[in-house]
Amino acid sequence: MKILLDTCVWHGVLKEIQEAGHDVIWTGDWERDPGDTEILSFAYNEGRILVTLDKDFGELAILYGQLHCGIVRLVNLSIEKQANVCDMIIEKYGDELFAGAIITVDADRVRIRSSKK
Repeated sequence: MKILLDTCVWHGVLKEIQEAGHDVIWTGDWERDPGDTEILSFAYNEGRILVTLDKDFGELAILYGQLHCGIVRLVNLSIEKQANVCDMIIEKYGDELFAGAIITVDADRVRIRSSKK
């Protein structure tokens, strides 16, 4: 899978997800932050699932109809858990994500909002 990690996601997730065989880019490596709209557009144009801690991406997708290839939002997870949870979600729900699902994950549950494509 092709993944775009938002800057707010712990950088260590990058290496661990790459080691799991995924093509990963971390926006923290970019020269500047282009803003949420451009980040989501980049992910869509590249066919990448966006992984973030930021709820604004879901708002862009749901309220404003911005196109995306799936969004994973990690909520209140320690940096130690982010990589394992991210890898598990991508492996288990990759098809749903690529079809445009928005998945919110916290320590107790996984919520899936399916695409209306």
